[in-house]
Amino acid sequence: MDNPESNKKIALEMDRPIWDRFFLVHPLVVIGTSDEDGSDNLAPKHMAFPMGWENYFAFVCTPRHSTYHNARREGHFTVSYPYPEGVAFSSLTATKREADDSKPTIKVLPTEKAPNSDCIFLKDAYLQLECEFNRTVENFGENSLVIGNIKAAYIDEAMLRNESKDDGDLIYQNPILAYISPGRFSVIKKTHAFPFPEEFNY
Repeated sequence: MDNPESNKKIALEMDRPIWDRFFLVHPLVVIGTSDEDGSDNLAPKHMAFPMGWENYFAFVCTPRHSTYHNARREGHFTVSYPYPEGVAFSSLTATKREADDSKPTIKVLPTEKAPNSDCIFLKDAYLQLECEFNRTVENFGENSLVIGNIKAAYIDEAMLRNESKDDGDLIYQNPILAYISPGRFSVIKKTHAFPFPEEFNY
């Protein structure tokens, strides 16, 4: 940042989407749904996030994908936050479907059934959510926002925050996988406390 040129801003042309012209940090999750024939479906998503401070979760999808229709039709979906070691498994959930619309790679992935629905989780995940479909918000171009109510949550005990352990140490000992869009990933291990103003309340 010592180079003045590094602070020079340029205007991006708006004739196409801007998001592939720079890097942004996102979570990486795997959404689990059930296809119409009852088979399991997993799909990676990086535009995924809590909807406010209550127990709601949302992800961006498109009506071109079966995940969108499965969640609406079946009324539920799961969310798996993979360990860093599970990045390859997460990638495999993005493989294309066969001519018969099946996704055979899912059968070789380490998965487990969600206790309260017919969906599956990616087993190598430190956080797993069971969500009841709430609604979709449409017309973000070709994309939609799929929103669910979190009905159950399961976490690796080692990842659970507690007063007896420093947050920085917890993350250092249990690194978090991040997707660096477009097309890269990182493992977050070293973090710092955010310098909130003294009067800040969140």
